[in-house]
Amino acid sequence: MVILWWCVLGFLTAGYFALAGYDYGVGMLLGRLSRDEGERRRVLGAFGPFFLANEVWLVAAVGVLFGAFPQLEGKVFSGAYVPVVTLLLGLVTFTAAVQLRSRRPDAGRGTWTLAITVGAWVTAVSWGVFLGNLVLGLPLDVAGLPTGGVLAAFEPYALLWGAGFVALFALQGAAFLAVRAPSEFTARANRTAKALLAPAFAFLVVAVGWGAFEATASWTVVPAIVLAFGALVAAAAALRAGRHRSALVATMVLSASPVLAVGTLRLPDALVSSVDGGFSLSLTEAAASTETLGLLSFVLPPALVVIAAVQWVTWRRNAGRVDQRSLLHF
Repeated sequence: MVILWWCVLGFLTAGYFALAGYDYGVGMLLGRLSRDEGERRRVLGAFGPFFLANEVWLVAAVGVLFGAFPQLEGKVFSGAYVPVVTLLLGLVTFTAAVQLRSRRPDAGRGTWTLAITVGAWVTAVSWGVFLGNLVLGLPLDVAGLPTGGVLAAFEPYALLWGAGFVALFALQGAAFLAVRAPSEFTARANRTAKALLAPAFAFLVVAVGWGAFEATASWTVVPAIVLAFGALVAAAAALRAGRHRSALVATMVLSASPVLAVGTLRLPDALVSSVDGGFSLSLTEAAASTETLGLLSFVLPPALVVIAAVQWVTWRRNAGRVDQRSLLHF
């Protein structure tokens, strides 16, 4: 039962990264790929129909974390509280700016555009630093309390992950715009995506090589690493062949792969400390009682069906490119 819920948490979190990653990628590339107000509205309109549906996956994942792994939730958020705070600030800024930017046609939109871009960058970097800390182990003492000060979470390896997630999300955003944005954006988006392949590859190589020395790992992480490199190769081949839908799927898998790597890195441990002799938490210790997990199991199937159905319907209704007849949500 515990392993099942760990897989559910991983599935929801990976789904969030696979879907919302292109939201933040588009936000980061907004100024680069659009030249005037009309183009900026079409770029934002490309992900407009999916925007809120993508965020539901994060809400569901946090709900599973709180309900199924209450001991883990407290330790993770306390051990990485600074990245978590910056992450929340980035998410709020990005989400609010996207929704408020076009409310008044006669209003100046430069500040909101800047807020979208800054919010997307902060969110991407914060997610990378947060996951990088989970790879290293959180700075927790033997009692599970934070140690090392405010900057303890910003080790060089964690900052590498922050930079890496900028590359992964931007690559995903460029691939998405090659599929959904008006046809005049396709060549620009394709060139940008190709240029981001090298930074994404460098991140994977350095993160795996450096991580082999910085962190202890189980063999269970190997499939996630293979999946990441395979997805990057598939994305590169698809972009060169002009198969942008295939490239988008590959980049979605690529953005989800680090989540799977973190989740399988130290099984059956859920959390370890970066401090020698520090705190550790197994999956069994992190999980709620069997009765609670059993009760949650009644809620899980219909919730997953609803989430998947909403996502499917959203994509089915908005499969084509944005054009002059499209309703621009933002």
